[in-house]
Amino acid sequence: MFTKKRFAQIIAAAAVVASLAACSSGTDAQTPADPASAAGAGAGEHTALGPIKHINAGVLDTAYVEYGPENGPAVVLIHGWPYDPASYIDVGPRLAAQGYRVIVPYLRGYGPTRFLSPDTARNGEQAAVAHDVIALMDALHIDKAVFGGYDWGARTADVIAALWPQRVKALVAVSGYLITDVAANQQPLAPAAEAGWWYQYYFATDRGVLGYRRNVHDFDKYIWKTASPKWNFDDATYDRSASSFDNPDHVDVVISNYRWRLGLIPGEPQYAAEEATLAQGPAITVPTVTIGSDFDGANADGKSYRAKFTGKYEHRTLPGVGHDVPQEAPAAFAQAVIDADHL
Repeated sequence: MFTKKRFAQIIAAAAVVASLAACSSGTDAQTPADPASAAGAGAGEHTALGPIKHINAGVLDTAYVEYGPENGPAVVLIHGWPYDPASYIDVGPRLAAQGYRVIVPYLRGYGPTRFLSPDTARNGEQAAVAHDVIALMDALHIDKAVFGGYDWGARTADVIAALWPQRVKALVAVSGYLITDVAANQQPLAPAAEAGWWYQYYFATDRGVLGYRRNVHDFDKYIWKTASPKWNFDDATYDRSASSFDNPDHVDVVISNYRWRLGLIPGEPQYAAEEATLAQGPAITVPTVTIGSDFDGANADGKSYRAKFTGKYEHRTLPGVGHDVPQEAPAAFAQAVIDADHL
């Protein structure tokens, strides 16, 4: 989910999460007195995503959900692990009602998305996933879009904004700046912080790969519960997304992602130059709204990554909300997209 440095900061300050208040390093943004209620947390207004479309894009047959008019300004929303496009099930319709064309892809290894060739590496490194999204935009003839994401989705959107800012009109990034520096991830953390990374170390072992493959449904449900302890999702909500983890490449892509981030496996050569650029921690220059939640601990205030965003900027905090911000707080997330577009 996070870089090791960010995770260490979160663990060290977990005790002060409850006291976090709204703040902005750019312009002020007020947090409602009852943020979970006012943000529409867990509203669950929709129970189905709607028709799933397919298009060949780069190395994938990419499955995606689309909302709104085809001629509307484009918004690309990207999910994380272990989630799927249902994270945006109440965000997409809200944005469509405002005239946006909303594209929500299933990432490589999720849902109906498939690799076009059995010979393509089931690679989960950040540049590979970013290229998938750019290829999807090209296939759909989308030159520029507002991006939104959390977890893998925020990292992917950050990467695209850093490498191809001309494709990004504005950005909404939950947890802020998540671009991975593999070399920095080699540094050990305090024991309590290392404990929080248990699943990544588990994935580094053969036993972990076998365990995830055998128990993916229950494993990912456990991650949902621990990442969003105040979100009382029901079995139907989880199962709606869990079907996406039945993808035949899911385990391989997930394991690749986390092993690559720990420096246990190399990336693919065609992404080496871009990964070298990303390892330098490039600034993001596009208009951006970042969002902090309870999952972010002390970093929920956005101060630790404020300097990475050099364009127009706002930061918002959502106390009482966990990791899957768009599904837990769809109204707040949708409003962030609209506001980012107008920065």
